[in-house]
Amino acid sequence: MNSVLIISGHPDLDHSVANREILNQLEKALPQAEIVRLDLVYPNYQIDVAAEQNRLLNADTIVLQFPFYWYSYPALLKKWVDDVFVYGFAHGSTGGKLAGKKLLISFTTGAAAEQYQPDGAMHHTVEQFLLAFQQFANLCQMQWLPSVYSNGMMTIPNVSTAEQFAAVREKAIDHATRLVKTIQD
Repeated sequence: MNSVLIISGHPDLDHSVANREILNQLEKALPQAEIVRLDLVYPNYQIDVAAEQNRLLNADTIVLQFPFYWYSYPALLKKWVDDVFVYGFAHGSTGGKLAGKKLLISFTTGAAAEQYQPDGAMHHTVEQFLLAFQQFANLCQMQWLPSVYSNGMMTIPNVSTAEQFAAVREKAIDHATRLVKTIQD
């Protein structure tokens, strides 16, 4: 199997249910994958660009795992992308260092699937929100893999029931299974 790099962009993974469970399942299913928790490595948002670019160069498949915040990445993952995928490295006339590598976006949403419809609360499908991510891959000459996402993954401490927490954990396990299959295909 190829070299897999999984970047966790959750800003506080220790307090996550869904994203934490997804990463726990990935650690078991893909023990050879490198999993980087940005919240632990860069709590002050000071990205070591050279180290992160080296991680990318050594990977064949790059997975960005995160909760969907305001139709995009959480701030820490966005900063990581902005700092690391720079002109001259990831794109541009002297860039292209990531050409041919696979990029997979894996994320969770708090809102239910039916809200991501033209007539739903979000007024757009999830796929429409992903166009900027796909263009990011195109600009970097990376191979865009089908995204893996799960809707309705929000839990609220002291509000959500034990059954709701359990249901989200089960959906997270299913999410991880689908993600592993996509990586291995």
